[in-house]
Amino acid sequence: MSDDEILRDGDGLEMEHSELSGEFTEDGVTVLVDIFRPAGTQNDWRMEVITQEEDLIEWEAPFATDREAFDEFLATIARDGIRTFLDDTEPSVH
Repeated sequence: MSDDEILRDGDGLEMEHSELSGEFTEDGVTVLVDIFRPAGTQNDWRMEVITQEEDLIEWEAPFATDREAFDEFLATIARDGIRTFLDDTEPSVH
């Protein structure tokens, strides 16, 4: 694991970020997909999507693998389109 894959969250906990995390662009819309878990653990993975306007969309349920989380992100895009992450006036939870 490289040093740039381990970062501290707001509580000072070290977080391991999946290699599947990063920017995703479709139809001219770019979002940041963040898939993470506490570093040094085998805990389930959490996923958040952050829009260009810095809106945060969180999935309530954890994922057994980072691939499962990313596949859920891709399924959401295929089903609802990337714009599903935009234009929400209230915080979104999946």
